[in-house]
Amino acid sequence: MSEASVIHDIGYQRYEGPRLGRGAVFNSLYVHGLRAAYGFGRSAKAKIFPWLVFGIVSLVAVILAAVRAQTGLLPLNYIQFADAMSWLIIFFVAIVAPELVSRDMRAGVLPLYFSRPLRAADYVGAKVAAMVTAVWALLAVPQFIMFLGAAFTAKHGMSDVWKELGDLLPAWGYSLLWALLFTSIGLLIASLTGKRAFAAGGIVAVFLMTTPVVGVLSILRSTDAQELAGLASPMTLVSGVGQWLVPDANTGLFIGRFGPVYLIEAITLIAGCLLLLLARYRKVASL
Repeated sequence: MSEASVIHDIGYQRYEGPRLGRGAVFNSLYVHGLRAAYGFGRSAKAKIFPWLVFGIVSLVAVILAAVRAQTGLLPLNYIQFADAMSWLIIFFVAIVAPELVSRDMRAGVLPLYFSRPLRAADYVGAKVAAMVTAVWALLAVPQFIMFLGAAFTAKHGMSDVWKELGDLLPAWGYSLLWALLFTSIGLLIASLTGKRAFAAGGIVAVFLMTTPVVGVLSILRSTDAQELAGLASPMTLVSGVGQWLVPDANTGLFIGRFGPVYLIEAITLIAGCLLLLLARYRKVASL
């Protein structure tokens, strides 16, 4: 055997440590996505917008809590607060959703993600969970601030606190519905392009351009058309569900007897977007 064909032992060894598997990969993607949503681990510039939105929403909650403590009046209840802040969250989603999925597409790292043991469903699940958590926290934390303000100024002790908690918990569920809707639509649109500017513009357009349709339908003479008008836009769709499930919420949307229709469309829209998102990444994973 010639000297050129000699195999030299330079100390490489087999890895014998723990193999964490899909669960650990899923958890890592989830934590990374949640951190990225608020700019952790990124430049100071990347932190400005998400924390600006969080600061504005929290400041509004503090002001509402202070007004209630001083005057006893409640300008916005928990559900009305979520509806009022939803306009800000549109822009939060438009920035965060492309950051979570468009960046991976543009950087060409998806083939690395989809090598064993990660699957397309794991990738999609982790990204959706991270985005839902980020959006839900954006509403739930300020709502909790409002709850604390009411609890510390309760006039009748624990009875008022329990009543306030009974108002907060349904509102947290309502905020979760907002988060699911924003996430499913936002991630689906962002997954279609690697250019973050196009993805952000598409997300904003879907939410804002459908709203005038509701206004047009709501001025028709038909009562049924007016009550069904909210189905035309994601922005009013969730409000209709909230009005049906929590009649005291006073979301300002008149839905008549069509509450179940609003709920069915909301569930169908969320499920449809998530299934399309999964199909999108299964196609990518198979390439």
